[in-house]
Amino acid sequence: MTSPVRVRFCPSPTGSPHVGLVRTALFNWAFARHHGGQIVFRMEDTDRERSTQESYDAILELWRWLGLDWDEGIEVGGPHGPYRQSERGAVYRDVLARLRASSYTYDCFCTTEEVDARRKASGSKMQGYDGFCRDLTDEQRAAFEAEGRSPVVRFRMPDGSITWHDLVRGDITFETENVPDYALSRANGDPLYTLVNPVDDALMQITHVLRGEDLLSSTPRQLALFEALVELGIAEQVPAYGHLPYVMGQGNKKLSKRDPEAHALAYREQGFLPEGLLNYLALLGWSIAGDRDVFSMAEMVEAFDIADVNPNPARFDLKKAEAINASQMRLLPLDEVTHRVLPFLKEAGVVGDPVSDADAQLLELAMPLVAERINKLTEAATMLDFLFVDEAAFERHEELDEAGRDVVKAAHDALVAVGAWSTAAIDEALRAALIDGLGLKPRLAFGPVRIAVTGRKVSPPLFESMELLGRERSIARLRDAMSG
Repeated sequence: MTSPVRVRFCPSPTGSPHVGLVRTALFNWAFARHHGGQIVFRMEDTDRERSTQESYDAILELWRWLGLDWDEGIEVGGPHGPYRQSERGAVYRDVLARLRASSYTYDCFCTTEEVDARRKASGSKMQGYDGFCRDLTDEQRAAFEAEGRSPVVRFRMPDGSITWHDLVRGDITFETENVPDYALSRANGDPLYTLVNPVDDALMQITHVLRGEDLLSSTPRQLALFEALVELGIAEQVPAYGHLPYVMGQGNKKLSKRDPEAHALAYREQGFLPEGLLNYLALLGWSIAGDRDVFSMAEMVEAFDIADVNPNPARFDLKKAEAINASQMRLLPLDEVTHRVLPFLKEAGVVGDPVSDADAQLLELAMPLVAERINKLTEAATMLDFLFVDEAAFERHEELDEAGRDVVKAAHDALVAVGAWSTAAIDEALRAALIDGLGLKPRLAFGPVRIAVTGRKVSPPLFESMELLGRERSIARLRDAMSG
């Protein structure tokens, strides 16, 4: 890289943050960190009707949870602020005035209805503006103004073709005859996204723009505008562009905001680790090695090369995301799993807030039994609630048939006679009574006991769980289950 890398996060606060937005941010982050560059975080909130404070806050919350840090911008500050487009109106008006004074733009007085009528009359299939106001005479302009019309400012696309080397897709060429002149402002003078996005990139000295494939068709317009901004001394250089592959949902359709798996913050609520979600999203268009799917973000930064991004669409697979998250769970030390599980246990009411000394001690003993078995943080509450629940509130989530109750009775009778209450003693007594005595296979022997004691078919290891639960509570639950 000839100059220090500067990339940007530039989400629009218009709804729940999308996993595709996170994937784009992640690739920008990894690219900048790999090259020792800088990340600018700004908010593109010029859409006043759809932008909300709730969405703005959700994006910041998501970025913090994921650990996607930045060097300049929102909440950090820097020399190119403000970093919300809604606060940069004076900047855009100044640039628009300089463009308007040049030959790169022209005033357009046409209404949408007039443009549509001309298209229909000519039989043209070309969408977009037809260039009618490109070369107005003074008399034509005066006539429009006499009617009280206010112009929009349009950018004059150059003749010929525009070619760039896309960092993901290689060389791309657009014929400008297929890229109509486009508006930079509304008739009331308010700047449009088509102006403010490139102007911010120019003034914030962005060197590389990595963005979604859906924006590919607008790149010729941005490149032409950038050339004008360089010529006018507003921009120092034209950034390099790379267009990242679509994230696809079910049925070969682009993952949309309506798809439940698209909402990024929902994964936190579902008990995903930030490392797990980022690891999975990194795989949507990139891989660290052909035979390896699980890696840390530090390893991604070390290995990330934008040229290795696959331009083909990437399918979002929730099962694969959950599997990657489970693998990341296994990499955490026990005390870290406990630390991360605790808020979910509090939220589910398994432990109090603050945690009592007795519950803290029990949790320390119980976590080794479940840490290797949970794939998401939310699963700990389901696994452990039987240990912490008040006996009056304990409930079995599975029914026992008559044969199951017979097994439970045999277990009860065997355990009543146990001396020292330990995992080994419980194991020995139950195997003697149920496997040797009743001739049952382990699954049929211990399944009913598990339901009776923990309330569920799936639980931490049974004998260890019963030791933690204690003799009195274990035998009481078995006695209760015997009667149905």
